[in-house]
Amino acid sequence: MRHLLTLLDLDRSEIMHLIKLSKVLKWERYEGYLRSNLRGKVVGLLFEKPSTRTRVSIEVAVRELGGSTLYMRGDELQLVRGEPIKDTARVLSRYIHCLFARVKLHETLIEFTKYSSIPIVNALSDLFHPLQALADLMTIEEHFKSFNRVGRVVFVGDGGSNVCHSLMIACVKVGIDYVVACPEEYRPCSFVLELAREEAKETGARIEIVPDPFTAVKDADVIYTDVLVSMGQEHERSTRLRAFLPKYQVNRELLRAIGHNNYVFMHCLPAMRGEEVTDEVIEDNVHSLVFKQAENRLHTTKAVLLWLVGAK
Repeated sequence: MRHLLTLLDLDRSEIMHLIKLSKVLKWERYEGYLRSNLRGKVVGLLFEKPSTRTRVSIEVAVRELGGSTLYMRGDELQLVRGEPIKDTARVLSRYIHCLFARVKLHETLIEFTKYSSIPIVNALSDLFHPLQALADLMTIEEHFKSFNRVGRVVFVGDGGSNVCHSLMIACVKVGIDYVVACPEEYRPCSFVLELAREEAKETGARIEIVPDPFTAVKDADVIYTDVLVSMGQEHERSTRLRAFLPKYQVNRELLRAIGHNNYVFMHCLPAMRGEEVTDEVIEDNVHSLVFKQAENRLHTTKAVLLWLVGAK
């Protein structure tokens, strides 16, 4: 039995397998062919935070694979009254076949894996968002046809975000150089950076932290950003916006600093248009891949489900 808490849980060959499988599943859906590998299986969704893409993509993926879902809000379970995670984990293991958990603290997921006899999948934590990063890799590979054609992915914004962490690990796993453009006080977490650099030694990828976004984006193939105020950080909103804006906004002026016109823009959504990115950048039909990214969340989630639960 395997879990998926971060992409550190996968080696490069497993990541490439999931991307290849995701592309097959995407083609099958367009052709009207749906599998039934999860027939008789129930997948639980334990969500402590709100969601659009993550929840919908998981529910649709499970149903199109023939299974059923059980949605559980964190404040509706006995966990909120103090029941130990180890008790909840062992009980749920006797009811369902897999648990996707969207949690406030990554430690919650780690505790679940200690006591669960079913696969646990990270549907977002404060540190990592592996399902998003898998969809990002699929989108990049679809567009460029090969990771060998991608030189630099540049993340602009909050280097300590779960999306930045997971995308960093994803890129170095497949040999892509990764650059973070961020203020000094919003660098990636030091231990995540250390783990990613260890992975980079295996593939030859480089990781850079650059304070000036105009320097960082030069010659980039992919420009990526995310919200500047994540869920649970609302009380920091004014401080964060002062730190990031206007310098770290992805806009036409910043994109001109790339120096070529073959780049793509990516965003995991939801986007706060006018803050981390301008409306015209998202709506650019030539360079923006944000809605292909969102669609690919469905196909990569299906691949994860088949790998963990429904393989024959």
